[in-house]
Amino acid sequence: MTTELGIIEGFYGPLWQWEERRALVSQLAPAGYRFYLYAPKADAYLRRRWHEPHPPQQAEQLKAFAAYCRQQGMRFGVGLSPYQVFNDFDDKARQALLEKLAFFDSLGIGDLAILFDDMSSDLPDLAVRQAEIVHWVREHTAAGRLTICPSYYSDDPVLDRVFGARPRDYLESLGRLLDPSVGVFWTGEEVCSREISAGHLQRVSDQLGRKPVLWDNYPVNDGERMSSHLHLRGFTGRPSTIGEHLTAHAINPALQPVLTAIPALTLADSYRQGDRYQYMQSARDAAIRVLGPDLGRQIMDDVLTLQDAGLGRLGDEKKASLATIYGQYDHPGARELLAWLRGDYRVTDEVVQTQ
Repeated sequence: MTTELGIIEGFYGPLWQWEERRALVSQLAPAGYRFYLYAPKADAYLRRRWHEPHPPQQAEQLKAFAAYCRQQGMRFGVGLSPYQVFNDFDDKARQALLEKLAFFDSLGIGDLAILFDDMSSDLPDLAVRQAEIVHWVREHTAAGRLTICPSYYSDDPVLDRVFGARPRDYLESLGRLLDPSVGVFWTGEEVCSREISAGHLQRVSDQLGRKPVLWDNYPVNDGERMSSHLHLRGFTGRPSTIGEHLTAHAINPALQPVLTAIPALTLADSYRQGDRYQYMQSARDAAIRVLGPDLGRQIMDDVLTLQDAGLGRLGDEKKASLATIYGQYDHPGARELLAWLRGDYRVTDEVVQTQ
């Protein structure tokens, strides 16, 4: 497997606990995952309050987690969303950004991502401004790898409806302006792409003048609709041959840190096995590895209910039955499923709009 795999903790919704992050790293590092990008939308100090320092306790926890990732053979990085900074990149913004970058350097980050996703702008020279900011960051960070998430990170017209029409030739302009060493995230033809083809990636590479870093929005399940479903099946629609068209392939995980390891492990299988890959068999094997044989088989037997039907189509009687079944298991994966049944992982439109 030559395609570099990584995790981007980039979802809306509740923050994970640090021990949950460490457990996921310990599951995925041996499978070939090589980097972890910390960028949860709920960490306000990376997004709407980015110009403020992280509280001391959280800063120490971040530093400890960065060290743990390195011990496990993973590079650790941070994704910063300097909210709307491209509208006014003045001296005050530069000073705040300089202080934030110095903090990241103190963590010993290997990767840094500047994320301009999910922000509104009507600037016709948006690509010019964003490239200027990224190049300024490149001069002031010790991170070995720098990546940008464009404001328009997919062909999906939903981005234009929500954030305004994309400037003409935005991708081409950004690719032309950015230094070749800067990576660019891309999610595919849709924000949550059903399929990612080599032909599509080649077209995007031609526009950007470089191979994209795939930000794969599976198995993520944030948002009003998706948070009522558990994404457990193995990866499909990503043939191993797309690897030659990518700089790296990073997944945005599900809200459930234990259960997300099941599909994550299948992606590693897909690249390793190539044409021999079987997505359901891989998911069954992964579920047993993550959850043990009894719970792993049980949860895959219920995948139609948990992933396809979702909470909205489960009556009280069915929920009670599932709660009885999974309440018998003393395992964090079962506890995640029970919490999902209670609605603890629901992510409303209000949460998305305010994080």
